[in-house]
Amino acid sequence: MDELMVGSIVASTLRVSVPLILCALAGVLCERSGVIDLGLEGKMLATAFATAAVGVTSGSLPLALLAALAVGLALSMLHGYACVSQRGDHVVLGMAITMTAAGMTVVLGIAWFGQGGHTPPVPAGVRLDPWFTGAGEAVAQLPWVGKALSLALFGHNAMVYLTLLLVVAVWWLLFRTRFGLRLRATGENPAMVDAAGVSVKVLRYQALALNGVLASLAGAYLVLAMSPSFIPNMTAGRGYMALAAMIFGKWRPVGALWACLLFGFLDAVGIRLQGVALADALGGGAVPVQAIQALPYVMTVVLLAGFIGKAVAPQALGRPYVKER
Repeated sequence: MDELMVGSIVASTLRVSVPLILCALAGVLCERSGVIDLGLEGKMLATAFATAAVGVTSGSLPLALLAALAVGLALSMLHGYACVSQRGDHVVLGMAITMTAAGMTVVLGIAWFGQGGHTPPVPAGVRLDPWFTGAGEAVAQLPWVGKALSLALFGHNAMVYLTLLLVVAVWWLLFRTRFGLRLRATGENPAMVDAAGVSVKVLRYQALALNGVLASLAGAYLVLAMSPSFIPNMTAGRGYMALAAMIFGKWRPVGALWACLLFGFLDAVGIRLQGVALADALGGGAVPVQAIQALPYVMTVVLLAGFIGKAVAPQALGRPYVKER
């Protein structure tokens, strides 16, 4: 495998991992506070549609991002009202958000654009542009590894670099700040937090607000960087992959990052290997495209089956807290 191939696969891994990483971080913050979020898939899908719809009609990148943030925050606040304020079932509410988003985006797409649930492509001015291309060209002149490094690390859009910074930011927030200490305590022993005079409800709503922002960025990325238009069910299970990565990473940002990069690597390799006759040496034909595309989903099942029993979730996860009088 030459250096161009290595650099290309690393670059593809980073790009396709971004929505997974953002969703996994959203899940970490939410579930560390004690709220289960199975609605990440739906939040990402709804915000992707909002980004595409506003991007097409307005031609403005800031407005498209604001629309995504508004929809993501609204869904997270609905999540909080049902699960935190009304003490509803977290699993049922999360699945309800996902199913509603899957249906509503198609219905609205048909009603507004008349293209079978699709939206028209967003204008080029709304799409995210590559950054650091000049630096990449300079690095490419280095001997041996210059071209691989240039392809792998430079020329990505701003969201890729922001996502990597957000991993560090979320880790710092959870493990180096007073807010993070209280948030983690809320997911482990909310009664102790309440006894200390801190509102469990407020902390969980704050975690859900951050959850909504990160899920919104993940949904917006799908339209602004990966596909130029909204496609029904374009999330393709990424929200559930992010949950699997979060569990595999033991509800820690850095651990979730590595799991997401593993999923992204499998996806990137699958794209590269489509139609390549890898089995010729064994007397077979080309590797079936469907088998290669299934690799990330198979890994999701393997991680959940192999690690969900070993990973220790926050003790109060999914349990409604009733303040003692």
